[in-house]
Amino acid sequence: MLDTIPNNVNLEEDPKLQRALLRWQPDFLSWWREMGPEGFQEDRVFLRTAVGLGAGDWAVYDYVKMPDYRWGIFLGHPRKKDTIYFGDHIGEKLWEQVPGEHRKELRRLIVTQGDTEPASVEQQRLLGKSAPSLLDLRNLFQVNVEEARHLWAMVYLLHRHFGKDGRDEAEEMLARRSGHPDHPRILQAFNKPQTDWLAFYCFTMFTDRDGKYQLCSLSESAFDPLARTTQFMLMEEAFHMSVGETGLQRVVRRTSELMREGKDPRSVGAIPLEIVQKYINEWATASYDLFGGEDSSNAATYFASGLKGRYNEIDDKRFGDHVALDAAYDLALVESGQVKHKEIPLRRAMNAVLLDDYVEDCQRGLARWNKVLEEAGLPERLTLPSTRFNRHVGAYAEAPTDPQGNPVDPAEHARKLKDWLPTAADKEYVRSCMIPVYEPGKVAGWVAPPTRGFGGKPLEFEYVLFH
Repeated sequence: MLDTIPNNVNLEEDPKLQRALLRWQPDFLSWWREMGPEGFQEDRVFLRTAVGLGAGDWAVYDYVKMPDYRWGIFLGHPRKKDTIYFGDHIGEKLWEQVPGEHRKELRRLIVTQGDTEPASVEQQRLLGKSAPSLLDLRNLFQVNVEEARHLWAMVYLLHRHFGKDGRDEAEEMLARRSGHPDHPRILQAFNKPQTDWLAFYCFTMFTDRDGKYQLCSLSESAFDPLARTTQFMLMEEAFHMSVGETGLQRVVRRTSELMREGKDPRSVGAIPLEIVQKYINEWATASYDLFGGEDSSNAATYFASGLKGRYNEIDDKRFGDHVALDAAYDLALVESGQVKHKEIPLRRAMNAVLLDDYVEDCQRGLARWNKVLEEAGLPERLTLPSTRFNRHVGAYAEAPTDPQGNPVDPAEHARKLKDWLPTAADKEYVRSCMIPVYEPGKVAGWVAPPTRGFGGKPLEFEYVLFH
């Protein structure tokens, strides 16, 4: 079976690694059939498959049944520098093998990243039954098979570099389940259910964007196999984020069209802006938690050791100092109902620095959605919640603030949460809008049509051939 796995890591030259992956592969396929998209395993889907790094190799298009998808393992191109360029090991050669003193931390980083990949597939496994268009259905499946390929990438690193410990961790990633009461996924955002497509668009916009920033920070790592593996994953992650950003833009466009016509979106089964805002508040803040504590000794250790850099550490001109020993970070804290500022060592603030860049990136998406509202002549605007709102991890965990980050009385906070986050009734209403549309070229009434097709095909193309 291994000859069906595209790769550029010379699998055929490592019999021991071949045997390990051959033992793992059937368990992976069993997991996929159990926890992958329910009801669509025998359908032929027009998917993109990577077979190499060349311009025409990482995007080969054809119909395929998802269980037959050719999941591959790729290292990105060699990096600009072959020496470590941040932390305490600047100037030393990049690591091709795992240093013993960093083995535990590297394994933890790889396992945590790898665990998110199957988790998202599990979260989205029922969404195909309510897809708003055939193209959306295809896009969902593309995201799913690529997340599974990202799992393969992390499992390869565990098998190749961590021996029995790595093999055990790879098995555990197939044993955990999103939302399971006794054996959940490692990070909480990957245990949240996605029962409707508005949640899916928010997840791919906000949570996959967190994935971008985590992968970018790992792509700076002194451990070269990890860095080069995540570089290739980022090529596919860009598509996942575009699904979310354009999906939400289509929701906003459809709702704005109805409002401009003087119609209540609810009267025609569309989604009001206030519910869209609540979903943004929920999923953006859940994604903030994925960055970890704003003041973190682990973040300082990862940076000092060269395991995890800042976003664009080598290229960003903001980072003239790649040691970061003498600088400080101004952290706003919520204490006794007030916002107070505290300086912390920059190395301990690396999670906060990464989160700042993430927020700036998200704001660009909000600006595009608000441009739709502006062009429709509407006064309403969508906003990105403060990083102090609705947090369960880090410096603002359980701090009672409003979505703008202003401290509020705990009792008032409890009363107003229903105005800021989706209620059960809100989610039930959104689910009621999820009428599946599988006819080529047609789209559900709660979302505007896509602006273009996929893989050079028109919107009317038959992207899924049903069994």
